[in-house]
Amino acid sequence: MTLFLRCCCRCLSSSSAAILANTAPTAAASSSSLSVASLLLSCRTLRSLQQIHPHIIRKGLEQHQVLVCRFLVLCTSHFALRYASEVFFRVSSPNVILWNALLNASSNLSSLSDTLYLFNLMRHSQHPDGFSFPCLLKSCSFHAALFLGASLHAAIVHLGLEDDLFIRTSLINLYGKCRQVDASRKLFDTMLYRNEVSWTAMITGYVICGNVVAARLLFDQMPERNIVTWNVMIDGYVKAGDLINARKVFDEMPKRNEISFTSIIDGYAKAGDMVSARFMFEQLNNKDVFSWSVMISGYAQNCQPNEAFKLFVEMYNRKIEPDQVVMVGLMSACAQLGRMSIAKWVDLYVQQISLDASQPHVLAALIDMNAKCGNMERASILFASMQIRDLVSYCSLMQGYSIHGFGAKAAKLFDQMLKEGIIPDDIAFTVILTACGQAGLIEEGSGYFKLMKDAYNIDPSLDHYACMVDLLGRAGLLKEAFEFVKSMPMEPHAGVWGALLLACRMHCNTELAEIALLRLSEVEPQNAGNFVSMSNIYAADNRWADVSQVRYIMRLKGLRKIPGCTWVYS
Repeated sequence: MTLFLRCCCRCLSSSSAAILANTAPTAAASSSSLSVASLLLSCRTLRSLQQIHPHIIRKGLEQHQVLVCRFLVLCTSHFALRYASEVFFRVSSPNVILWNALLNASSNLSSLSDTLYLFNLMRHSQHPDGFSFPCLLKSCSFHAALFLGASLHAAIVHLGLEDDLFIRTSLINLYGKCRQVDASRKLFDTMLYRNEVSWTAMITGYVICGNVVAARLLFDQMPERNIVTWNVMIDGYVKAGDLINARKVFDEMPKRNEISFTSIIDGYAKAGDMVSARFMFEQLNNKDVFSWSVMISGYAQNCQPNEAFKLFVEMYNRKIEPDQVVMVGLMSACAQLGRMSIAKWVDLYVQQISLDASQPHVLAALIDMNAKCGNMERASILFASMQIRDLVSYCSLMQGYSIHGFGAKAAKLFDQMLKEGIIPDDIAFTVILTACGQAGLIEEGSGYFKLMKDAYNIDPSLDHYACMVDLLGRAGLLKEAFEFVKSMPMEPHAGVWGALLLACRMHCNTELAEIALLRLSEVEPQNAGNFVSMSNIYAADNRWADVSQVRYIMRLKGLRKIPGCTWVYS
């Protein structure tokens, strides 16, 4: 057997390897096949693969199943499923190994329905083996298709393949990903033999279900742990918000990789500790695009947009091409800065690099960035280009209209969203109520507040009540706003009383302002801004003695007015 054939058979069962060996080239054909085999072994890019294919055709090797098998594996690694399918279906009688290679490609790169179609097509000419079912089960796991997975399990039992190591491990993974951890454990406990992948699949199931205690118990029982299992355990603690144990597992690891570092960095970022996240990031020698994306997104999520941009510039200078996660994080940072010039650069950069900007989450981020930076024309064009509009994209555009004083357009867009059958959530109602408040749309805002409760069964939150107080207060309906506050079914928070105080300042109502300040001093006594607002209300009413009294109280409390600043960008 040649070196090439051994490479192809390395990960196959003995029976599968025998099938490939029987299709090995004869002495007459060996010279042509070996030259192509050598090219395939050295292939590193999709372009190289496309250049090798004509050689296979010219040398009459399209039916050479060993070469085609290797070709399909390479197509999968380069995300070229369509190309792999074209090559596969030129083989007159593909054996089970070739079918498994195509199934594996489909399970990684295509939909569940496509993979199921190929599986059923395969059954017309070949019997599925211990490698066929795991490919389909993997696709079921990814799409959380429990019903189909359970049906496959029944077929596997009927065929007597349930004790196959790879199949049973795939079933454990399926049930774990579908949060049926008891079914996973039953299969795990009755296994005749377990390998590291089986243990890891079971531990992963517990982590997905949020049972990090059970995951750790199994982790401690595991005879030999690989780096994947260690990383799963770190991820479990990070998801549980237990950074102490996550770091402890990280420090105990005999060997770490990029995933180990990225998991702990992500944990610190989610906890808001960007100093520790940056420290761990700097300890990572081989930073991949995923580690960069976690840091940039972490800075954006923790309201540090300048740091996000600084890190992106460093990444850019190292000539590391960003992925979608990096660019979405950068767009979020840009939206926080509100600078149109930077937004235009980011928008143009996305068009220049090989990034699929048509993906819904990328488009939604582009819309949000342009809208918050004031480029509503571009945001509207991007929104119109979306084939399928979701709640996030609608909210992004509505919020943009609201920020820039187009409340009526936001209301019109909200109504359009309802007509398209998109169900609003509590955030969507916060956005539209804010827009109505800033535009003075009292009737529309009151209608949306009632719609939220009556039509969508959403209990108004404190933020919703604050929006309504703001809506009434801005319109000068201060008495109605105060009565609304008193009718609330829960204790008002600072946002509610703050909205009333702001309205009192706008309309010079000192009586209600004093009530609002009194309540604000109870819920947030160290907020100097509330006292400053009250002082300004007294000043507008020429009550200078009361102004002095407020300033005296501020000195007693040790409160100081925070100096304001204005940024002007060219």
